[in-house]
Amino acid sequence: MAELLLELFTEEIPARMQGRAAEDLRRLVLDKLEAAQLAIETAQSFATPRRLTLVVAGLPAAQPDVSEERRGPRVGAPEAAVAGFLKGAGLSSLSQCEERDTGKGVFYFAVIRKAGRPTAELLPELLRAAILELPWPKSMRFPAAPFRWVRPLSRIVCLLGGRVLPLDLGGIPVGDTTRGHRFLAQGTFPVAHFADYAEKLRAAYVILDPEERRRKIAADLTLMAEGEGLQLKDDPALLDEVTGLVEFPVVLSGAIDAAFMELPPEVLTTSMRAHQKYFACLDAKGALAPRFLVVANNLTNDGGAAIIAGNERVLKARLSDAKFFWDQDQKVRLESRVEKLGERIFHAKLGTVLDKVKRVEALVETIAPFVKGADVALARRAAHLAKADLSTGMVGEFPELQGVMGRYYALHDGEPIEIADAVAEHYAPLGPNDRCPSAPTSVAVALADKIDTLVGFFAIDEKPTGSKDPYALRRAALGAIRLIIENKLRISLTKAFRRADFIIVEHSPQGVIGAVPNRDEILSFFADRLKVHLREEGVRHDLIAAVFAPRPPPPPVAGASGPTLSRGGERGQDVATSSY
Repeated sequence: MAELLLELFTEEIPARMQGRAAEDLRRLVLDKLEAAQLAIETAQSFATPRRLTLVVAGLPAAQPDVSEERRGPRVGAPEAAVAGFLKGAGLSSLSQCEERDTGKGVFYFAVIRKAGRPTAELLPELLRAAILELPWPKSMRFPAAPFRWVRPLSRIVCLLGGRVLPLDLGGIPVGDTTRGHRFLAQGTFPVAHFADYAEKLRAAYVILDPEERRRKIAADLTLMAEGEGLQLKDDPALLDEVTGLVEFPVVLSGAIDAAFMELPPEVLTTSMRAHQKYFACLDAKGALAPRFLVVANNLTNDGGAAIIAGNERVLKARLSDAKFFWDQDQKVRLESRVEKLGERIFHAKLGTVLDKVKRVEALVETIAPFVKGADVALARRAAHLAKADLSTGMVGEFPELQGVMGRYYALHDGEPIEIADAVAEHYAPLGPNDRCPSAPTSVAVALADKIDTLVGFFAIDEKPTGSKDPYALRRAALGAIRLIIENKLRISLTKAFRRADFIIVEHSPQGVIGAVPNRDEILSFFADRLKVHLREEGVRHDLIAAVFAPRPPPPPVAGASGPTLSRGGERGQDVATSSY
């Protein structure tokens, strides 16, 4: 049994692509090994910013031998038939065949034995195909190779049983040498097998396993924060990203200028997180502390002083911009920014963002009565202001803060807290892990916004397909379902859709055709999303199938007139999450 070691040494791979690429490389190679009938013991893949590594243990020396039986003509058959059979089987005489009685006569049988190809012969073409098939979200061309890849490949380590296995990848050198850390290790070094490879990389300041890097970063961040009497602000997504940015993590601590601490904490954390990849710290009361943690990819003789000073200088410039926008935005009332939304196109067929605001304002009057405790006037006012912060300088600089900044500016203008909260929460929930609004005004506005989006895009025939959902309509439907279920609403979706149809025509000057013919299609779409939601909540499949099974309409009542709508079947999907 032999070990395969493959390292693809490259320029920096984007952090968000590394984990998927390592798993794709492993999957592609294993699929091809299986197709070639090469059994293995274990396979592991690893990724750092500069390398993808695959190690496969327990490879056989060759494919297994294959025996194939072919039945020929009957014994005593014409000579031409026998000659044709021998030629097709690759045999020279009948002495190489067996005679067997099949119960229907005695026939010639040829047993053809094919020796398996050596693994060393198969692997080069197999590995080349896997490397070229890696599905990168974005790729590029570079002079050393005739194919596209995520970043230029510099060198490749390819060893089978400790011996170099040649690969034809254009001008990319293939051998048994690799490099360590970009700054902390100089030159190349040879490797003999995976254990030797991992040990020498560690000595060259490279932690190969991303899970090990992640654990080290998390532990060092926590230790650094606690050493300063603070608590690390939990941010798993940032931790994952930073893990893909460094090969040898070194955690350092810097200070935030006190002049910027008056900014909203979301502004501080977004500026640090989105642009600089800094971690925020909290004090004993849970408030944002004037410190940040940065994960460097280098050791320095001065203990990181120069790195910290540089990062503090960059952060100060970022926060100076944020403070400027914060001060300037507060000089203009949020309401006065609403008309500016008419300069922003929501969709060419659905008008501007201002058109959408007017639609949501009108639709929330229909939605609010179904939300216990919701005040129609407050909900309409919140809908009017909900997207006004898109015209502010702060949201222009930090789009992630849409809604959040609207809340601060609404409070600054003296708007009631219910309206300010609804402005901040009307985008929610954005995903399965996002908090669902529970305040009545927020629920009414969020639901109206999502229903307007769904009905509008169905009206212009921009429905999701099996592989594409460019307008995130599935997410909008799931968000609406969560708003209804988690707030225990009983709402007529049919009435809401019908009202949205009318409003779209009224507030879309482009002449959009209403979605009346698609109402059942939207209900069906909602039902499909509800099934997904219920499965994710752990509801049994048979219960879901029973609830959504078509049911016959109830028998007509004597003396009744007019159509009757069943609560079951496809129409009954309207009441799967609510009621008529």
